[in-house]
Amino acid sequence: MQYKATTPEDYISQLPEDRKEPIMKLRQIILENLPPEIEEVINYGMLGFVIPHSAYPDGYHCDPKTPLPFMNLASQKNFIAVYHMGMYAQKEVLDWFTSEYPTHCKYKLDMGKSCVRFKKMEDIPYALIGELAGKMSTKEWINIYETAIKK
Repeated sequence: MQYKATTPEDYISQLPEDRKEPIMKLRQIILENLPPEIEEVINYGMLGFVIPHSAYPDGYHCDPKTPLPFMNLASQKNFIAVYHMGMYAQKEVLDWFTSEYPTHCKYKLDMGKSCVRFKKMEDIPYALIGELAGKMSTKEWINIYETAIKK
């Protein structure tokens, strides 16, 4: 689902009632644990947590006018999605997350390359997502991005 929001608050106000509380809790725990340089924006129709141009002037290689993505949070049709670019780009972060997940959640991990999907709102591992948000510094992500992704 794509929401027509211009601010995080606007995005949340458009959510179905059953999604507002989990999205607000995830947003809060992400914001509490992100590296300090990260800014919250709306990008790609969802909540985005990005490295702003003030910290990384080159921006995202696919569209240099866009700040470098770090994490995203979205309410999709059948699930809530948390995207973390570091899990896609750094095997150690992915391995850490997949090994920790079963100790925080009783349901099987539903995951794509950088996307973790939560279908059961009552079983979202908030503390684990908070840890994930702080797992990588801005400098580490820029270094990985420039050496492994940006071509």
